[in-house]
Amino acid sequence: EKDGDGRASPSSSSSWPSSSPSSSAVVMDPDASMTTEQRSEAAANVTAALRDAGVITGWRDELFPVNESYGDPPVMLVERAAASLLGIRAYGVHVNGFVTAPDGTLRLWVARRSMSKPTWPGKLDHLVAGGLPAGVEPKECVVKECGEEASIPPELAGTAKPVGVVTYNANYQGCCKRDVLFCYDLELPGDFEPVAADGEVESFELFDIPRLMETISRTDEFKTNCAVVIIDFLVRHGYLSPEEPGYAALVKSLRQ
Repeated sequence: EKDGDGRASPSSSSSWPSSSPSSSAVVMDPDASMTTEQRSEAAANVTAALRDAGVITGWRDELFPVNESYGDPPVMLVERAAASLLGIRAYGVHVNGFVTAPDGTLRLWVARRSMSKPTWPGKLDHLVAGGLPAGVEPKECVVKECGEEASIPPELAGTAKPVGVVTYNANYQGCCKRDVLFCYDLELPGDFEPVAADGEVESFELFDIPRLMETISRTDEFKTNCAVVIIDFLVRHGYLSPEEPGYAALVKSLRQ
């Protein structure tokens, strides 16, 4: 079906991806008369068809808000796996889980992602990180993910301190990935050892700062956005200084 000017109507959006994507378009509420729920339903028809066609992979069954800025009322909700394909802002939380060594230096817990993960399998990752679905507050997400990913009890996870945001725009498999990451520092007892609880992590290891910096600067072992958040951690804790070449440009690049 097409509307009067030859464009696909929302009611026909579910069949669009399997017909002729190059010559068809989906019109979403051109007169702003639809509700958030109606827009979300129309978008769901399209994303489900794209999933069935193999265009969208790694389906999560998690809805992300589509809005201009975090906290604004969403125009609609879309499947998380479609976020980069649509070029929308996606939100998440990243937790720097660290311990203070007897000499006063910091060490960071690092996770190795499971090889079964649909994205970045086997890469090094934060102790805890996760996408922020619609209707979930960042701190609530932190506590939930801490329990699921590293068996950190709620009373300890609740001490995580918000330390700012990292934002970036990236080309991810030909799509526009535009993320806002809420960053947290969580100081852990020296005798605490994280335990993977949800099958998404293969192992945990404690990195000292020199090894951390060496791994980020000379290898591609870290999941890309985790490396960015860790660089922010190193800047904030004074392990990178303005005297180093490129410091100002590096810090500026953490918030795009």
